[in-house]
Amino acid sequence: MEVHFKKYHGLGNDYLVIDPNVKDIKLTPQSIRLICDRNFGVGSDGILYGPIKSSDIPELRIFNPDGSEAEKSGNGLRIFAKYLFENKYVDKKNFNIKTLGGVVEVQIKDDTANLINIGMGKVTFISTEIPVSGKKREVVNEELDINKTKYKVTCLSIGNPHCVIPMTEVSEEKTRQLGPFVENHKMFPNRINMQLLKVIDRNNIEIRIWERGAGYTLASGSSSCAAAAAAHKLGFVDRTINVKMPGGTLLVEIGKDYSLQMTGPVEGVFEGCFHQELMEKISSIR
Repeated sequence: MEVHFKKYHGLGNDYLVIDPNVKDIKLTPQSIRLICDRNFGVGSDGILYGPIKSSDIPELRIFNPDGSEAEKSGNGLRIFAKYLFENKYVDKKNFNIKTLGGVVEVQIKDDTANLINIGMGKVTFISTEIPVSGKKREVVNEELDINKTKYKVTCLSIGNPHCVIPMTEVSEEKTRQLGPFVENHKMFPNRINMQLLKVIDRNNIEIRIWERGAGYTLASGSSSCAAAAAAHKLGFVDRTINVKMPGGTLLVEIGKDYSLQMTGPVEGVFEGCFHQELMEKISSIR
């Protein structure tokens, strides 16, 4: 059978890898929404498009299920690293991947690429670099009006923007309630990812996630990194943090310069081809 895509998940956060070197697909915001739709398409939390061979470093483009493009995705990067390793695009366990959010370092931790470490880069809390509207400042423990209620938030970027809200308890219901308002808040000109944060102890936190362009998700690598960095900035945790999510747990390690290392699992799910009728719909989209 001709293979058009492969599907993987990282802690329940699932992506389709579409390799333009195997089968190039017309990707527009409309076709991406159709492919990612869980009823009318294949179904996924996003599309990983690559490797794009524009340089010596494999290049990845990351698309959200609403058709928008993401700068970076921790789970997506681990999945793509496994794909590159399995399909022999790389012949070493240490290599780099280029994204819109910068170049990241990859370490394959086992022989099957089921456990992968990603060097996610450095965090910035500076408003103009996230971005957050208003004067240039560190957005740390700042009051924000969300749907007529005031919350303390810490915002940062790790190549993509995040808003972390500490709470005594976190839930899917609260995440779905606040997420759309935070993502599209007037303070965030490029929209934003949101994490509700519960601190368990100095080395463990729990989060719930609303992803920009995707909505409520079971897990997120960049969200885990953002929540861990914010918790450390606020003095709640040390530098080695287990981030617990509904899909599972990721390990985040914070350097003195706020460079982050993230380690977690990846699993393959299935591979397949697009039905001719779906291909015709994709081709007809302008």
